[in-house]
Amino acid sequence: MGSIVRDAYNGPMQNLTSTIMNIQITPTARERMTVFLASNPQAEGVRFGVRSTGCSGFGYVVELAGSASEGDEVVHVDGVPLIVDAASRPLVQGTVIDFQRQGLNTSFVFHNPNATGECGCGESFTVDAPAD
Repeated sequence: MGSIVRDAYNGPMQNLTSTIMNIQITPTARERMTVFLASNPQAEGVRFGVRSTGCSGFGYVVELAGSASEGDEVVHVDGVPLIVDAASRPLVQGTVIDFQRQGLNTSFVFHNPNATGECGCGESFTVDAPAD
């Protein structure tokens, strides 16, 4: 069962579930991922991570994964298996994954405390380099 927490983006109180990696998903994101997984029973989970792209540096990846690869960590968030690769882990730690509808458009929305900037279109984000 999820716990009630105030999210980092000053939204309303929502049921969010925390994992060891401290990734959280909102009920609407959980519902969307559950539907995708149910319609693709061969998928082992939902791959969540980042890739180098866009004008700010990183873009999010959310896709069905047939299996986990070496170095991946599988975390279960409110019954949804999320597969996160080693390179993405520090960049997505603490992220809240939401799913929103705006008119005819639907999309996953990410509230990432590690992001220090975003491009104007919102498709990519930047993180500060770790201090040595």
